[in-house]
Amino acid sequence: MNVPSPNGNRAHAVLAALVLGSAAVAIALDWTSFGQQFDKYAYDFLFRLEQPKPWAPNSVILEIDERTLEKYGGMANLRTALADGLERICTAKPAAVAIDLILAEPSVPQVDQRLEQAFAQTHNLVLPAYVMPDARWEEPIPQFRKYAVAIGQVHADFDQYDSVSRDIPLAKAAGQVRRWALALEVFRVVKGADILESPNDLTVGTVRIPSRDRDGRVMRIRYAPVAMGGVPRVSVYDLDARPQLAELFRGKAVFAGVTAQATGDRALTPYSNSVAMPGIEMNANVYETLAQGMFLVDVSVVSVILSCMLLAGCAGFIFSFLSGRFANTAGICLIVLSQALPAVAFRRSIVWPWLPGTLTATLALAAAASWRHLLLRRALAAAGAEKTRYQKAMQFVTHEMRTPLTAIQGSSELISRYSAMPEAKRKQMAELINSESKRLARMIETFLSVERLSAGEMEMKHERFPVTELVERCTERARPFAERKQIAIEISTLPPGHLSGDRELMEYAVYNLLTNAVKYSPANTRVRVFGEDDKGGRIRLSIEDQGIGMDKKEVGRIFERFYRTKRAEQSGEVGTGIGLSIVEQIVAQHGGAIQVESEPGKGSRFTLLLNRAS
Repeated sequence: MNVPSPNGNRAHAVLAALVLGSAAVAIALDWTSFGQQFDKYAYDFLFRLEQPKPWAPNSVILEIDERTLEKYGGMANLRTALADGLERICTAKPAAVAIDLILAEPSVPQVDQRLEQAFAQTHNLVLPAYVMPDARWEEPIPQFRKYAVAIGQVHADFDQYDSVSRDIPLAKAAGQVRRWALALEVFRVVKGADILESPNDLTVGTVRIPSRDRDGRVMRIRYAPVAMGGVPRVSVYDLDARPQLAELFRGKAVFAGVTAQATGDRALTPYSNSVAMPGIEMNANVYETLAQGMFLVDVSVVSVILSCMLLAGCAGFIFSFLSGRFANTAGICLIVLSQALPAVAFRRSIVWPWLPGTLTATLALAAAASWRHLLLRRALAAAGAEKTRYQKAMQFVTHEMRTPLTAIQGSSELISRYSAMPEAKRKQMAELINSESKRLARMIETFLSVERLSAGEMEMKHERFPVTELVERCTERARPFAERKQIAIEISTLPPGHLSGDRELMEYAVYNLLTNAVKYSPANTRVRVFGEDDKGGRIRLSIEDQGIGMDKKEVGRIFERFYRTKRAEQSGEVGTGIGLSIVEQIVAQHGGAIQVESEPGKGSRFTLLLNRAS
């Protein structure tokens, strides 16, 4: 249900501020290192959950594993093992061969000569380069470099918190030299095309690689799925034992390097369960990402912000228009939606951060639910206060009705009991019965009028009557009451013309305002009635007193049924607090309005804006 509130726009403005503030907090937290790390954990989870279908790999790893190192006598003979492996696969004519070994220093001349011969036989050789701590490139020695068609950098992008490699910089600069990633150079060589740059991507042949220049040309790595078993690996040891394995390298991009754990060239991946992946295998996965065109693209910041605002708006809508189990069910659905959004986006190769949406939905729902709870508590408190006022008013009315009923009952009993009562006394009793019964009838009629006007069941007459006549009749009725308090009622200038509507109801409204002005004014003051023409063909009729007045908060509530201000209750004047409610409804039924100006201790001015009769 909707909670009725006299300040509905203000309440909904508060709700909007709460939910949008929740979205702002969620977005701000996502930009912190804490939030970024949460998004990375969610990314890894989705990476494992939404694995692509296995594909036929375009690359093969020529690995120097533990068995190969053992056979060749350890790390000192890496170049010899690499030379043997390259010589065995060259007959299969691989599309390109990338080397990920340190070749920046000379070794034993015979060993380097043997490796040089192997490089000379290798088609489309790509050699590695490293950036040293002093920001200079460490490149292969000229003896090897002269056989390379390209030099590629082999720097991975490791997360500083968990050492997981989720992406790779496709470009790396040091000094005045910038180099492309090893796998990208291999891809360019295999494609036989140049690398074309734009601010948001790179293009190799017909393949567009999303990689923004302002982000350092970083590309997310789409690692081969577990079901595929990763990129195929063939060790030099196995090639020596089974030369026929060389056919596995035919037409493929070959990545040659060390996979033995002793070298330490390893990193964790989203698939890892504390088992690191060799660097050469990571380069092969980068190549597979390029060759398959399976790029993961980050969603724009604007889209994330807009989605958070939409989620926050939905949370506000839920608790603004729903309640109970419907609101709770809708809230749960909204949280599920915030969780599903990153998963659905990931299926479409879009990386959508997990934290901002989830946090926005949670915080906004909590804020909206709290708002709803406080609004309900306020409404219940108001309803309880109104009920208390109603009960007090009914007690007062019951007491007031008991007085004329007692008088009527007592007088009628006296008349019936004493048949020999003097005629003058009998007449006095009859007049008392008549006046008290009329008083009781007026009380009942007043309460009935409130209910009938509230329900819209009261039929109004449509009469035409002068403004001056209306004011004069009401003033004459109120004057005796005013004279008892030595209060003067003055009629100033009144606008000419007529009003249209129910004369009796309008007289009740004006008379009520006059008697209220007298009732709450001290002795020896005055009440002034005046009017003027208003814009739009209306008449302004004002009743001004020099009474106790009201503050702004009280002015906002005086038309509530059974409401009485503290000053009115302390004045000692009796009342039910329903007269002004009836006046407001009468004026509204006539298409008019009431304006109130008041200040504590300086009196009040009630102004009726009434439509002039045509």
